Amino acid sequence: MLRVGIAGASGRMGRMLIEAVQATDDCTLGGALDIATSPAVGMDATAWMGHRSGVLIESDLAKGLANAQYLIDFTRPEGTMEHLRHCRDNGIKLVIGTTGFSDAQKAEIEAAARDIAIVMAPNMAVGVNVVFNLLRHAAKALNTGFDIEIIEAHHRHKVDAPSGTALRMGEVVAETLGRDLKECAIYGREGVTGERDPSTIGFATVRGGDIVGDHTVLFAGTGERIEITHKSSSRATYAQGSLRAVRFLSHQPHGLFGMDDVLGLK
Repeated sequence: MLRVGIAGASGRMGRMLIEAVQATDDCTLGGALDIATSPAVGMDATAWMGHRSGVLIESDLAKGLANAQYLIDFTRPEGTMEHLRHCRDNGIKLVIGTTGFSDAQKAEIEAAARDIAIVMAPNMAVGVNVVFNLLRHAAKALNTGFDIEIIEAHHRHKVDAPSGTALRMGEVVAETLGRDLKECAIYGREGVTGERDPSTIGFATVRGGDIVGDHTVLFAGTGERIEITHKSSSRATYAQGSLRAVRFLSHQPHGLFGMDDVLGLK
């Protein structure tokens, strides 16, 4: 059995991950973490499901991960970096679904991957990662005469924008076209903006309600448009993809991987 720890155990994603672990035949709950101010700290991690797992939600990393071989983390950059250091020191493999990292934080994750195996992806959903692959083919074929816009929508509680998934879509398209997203991305338009620069990639962000996650990449040409869209209706897709990542890591001693590695899309 793969002993899996869950960060942010009392949050929406954390509970979905715990439920997914409990439903498998090859994984077991090996630990549960949450911030010290969470009222769930000290409670059984599956109490909300109506039964006890024997695993308590802890704010202390040493206690919370004492029995874990893997940690799945969908929290925030500051918390994930603290978890990363503990995992590196203790040989715990890591699945990172957190987004919004700085370049320096990404570099630290890459350095840690020399010692432990890490899967890091802005979106763990299998379908989204298939879309990344489709975008490479689309961008290669539609490299002239098409304007590219990325539209994403998420729930009102999401704190970063554009989403990590939208940014990764932009990176995939830009890399395929031989561009640097940092130089060609446009994150907002207001007022008299002038004619659109055809070398740019535009982003539009929507926040509201309980939208789990919608992403569309629009290739707009003359007389035709192509839209590649992925819509998530449940966080269960992220949970199932995360468990596939855990199983993949069980065969990796160290290294930094993406979901394209997990799914064999490279």
